[in-house]
Amino acid sequence: MLKGKVVGNIVSTNKLDKLIGFKFLEIQLIENQELTDKYIVAVDRTVSAGIGEEVLVTTGSGARVAVGNQDIPVDAAVVGIVDKKQA
Repeated sequence: MLKGKVVGNIVSTNKLDKLIGFKFLEIQLIENQELTDKYIVAVDRTVSAGIGEEVLVTTGSGARVAVGNQDIPVDAAVVGIVDKKQA
């Protein structure tokens, strides 16, 4: 599982039919509580994360399980939004 910050939305009007209805997010990865220079694109099917939010991302076969269909060509999926720390 990865942690990252949503930095943008990706619009794709021409894509596989199986991906219609999926929201694509650009995510800057976080390692050791610091933003890195690494980015990934992940789908968000049910979490509804927005720009600026920290998210949890699963990759590989776990991403296909997260979206509920093993036949969808997804390699990364948002599975949670990280709660802000309480003071």
